Amino acid sequence: MTHPTDPGRRRFLTRGLLAGGTLMLAGCDRLSRSDAMQRLFSASEGLTQQAHRLLASREALAREYGPDDIAPTFRANGTTMPREVDYLRLAANDFRDWRLEVQGLVERPQAFSLDDLRALPARTQITRHDCVEGWSCIGQWTGAVLGEVLARVGVRDEARFVVFHCADRYHGGDRYYESLDLREAYHPQTLLAYELNGGDLPVANGAPLRLRAERQLGYKMAKYVMRIELVASFAHLGRGRGGYWEDRGYRWWAGI
Repeated sequence: MTHPTDPGRRRFLTRGLLAGGTLMLAGCDRLSRSDAMQRLFSASEGLTQQAHRLLASREALAREYGPDDIAPTFRANGTTMPREVDYLRLAANDFRDWRLEVQGLVERPQAFSLDDLRALPARTQITRHDCVEGWSCIGQWTGAVLGEVLARVGVRDEARFVVFHCADRYHGGDRYYESLDLREAYHPQTLLAYELNGGDLPVANGAPLRLRAERQLGYKMAKYVMRIELVASFAHLGRGRGGYWEDRGYRWWAGI
């Protein structure tokens, strides 16, 4: 008999709670942006998050795999080459001039180079990426533990969320961004990844830095991260829902 906290059962139950919205959201159609659907999403999101919290402990780890499970090529989706001039200039110089700015509700705003991040405590993990579109892929990620970065800057008491601002504009539209609450940000498997499968992170997969939040669906895994902002609310960001796809109808809470 499957135990209630078995990862497969937990994933099934959580996906069931997500399914009513995400099946209609893949195309971000007009129905998903209607007032009625937005009220439905808002009402059900709290239930989804509460269910996940009941099924997973605070520090429960996403399943990790062995080297033999790694996909020969990790699938790239979404933006695979940002077209913004500033990003292209940084990429042409192998990101030597790139800096990750960490600001907002912090005691010590800082800018980290890739070398700075590599000098921080790191973690390597082999995990499965689950996309809301229905596909999965297993890869090995290495990166700075996000909690260590937050410790360096000192998070102020009023901060509630960590926002990841990205270089890319999906299909030339708004600039991509995503967010996590502090609980998920401090999870030991939440990384700022700079390596994939033992090599530098490829541009198609988010170079020079991408988020890995292994207990979340793939749309939370922001690529091309340029800036991190600690905030108390999403009111000043996009359409106020906490992420690029959330602004278009996806649920903010995407736990699996």
